Amino acid sequence: RRPPRSTLFPYTTLFRSKLNGTRAAEDFLSLLPLELTCKDFNNTEKVAYLPRRLDTQGAPAGFDPQTGSFAYYAPWGNLAFFYRDYSYANSLIELGTVESGIEKLAAFDNDFTIKL
Repeated sequence: RRPPRSTLFPYTTLFRSKLNGTRAAEDFLSLLPLELTCKDFNNTEKVAYLPRRLDTQGAPAGFDPQTGSFAYYAPWGNLAFFYRDYSYANSLIELGTVESGIEKLAAFDNDFTIKL
């Protein structure tokens, strides 16, 4: 089975991501369609808060995100799109990878809206 893909549209710029087929990623898909506000966090990632928490049962204890990682931070209930590498973080759950457009995502300085 091929992992699902989602297309992200902040304004008119296009981003593509590939989900990894985990329980958390499948639960994320069940929330679509969504419109979320993203903001910069730690000069490393863009974050957006989901309307509800994802099912993280069976997920690893943490994750070591790289540039292009698409993840869920369970304690805060937010998505994270990493435009820079970051160190291992407990309770960070990988959902997939941004296949294209991560450099455009990084270029947004202010809050912006994405439609998934």
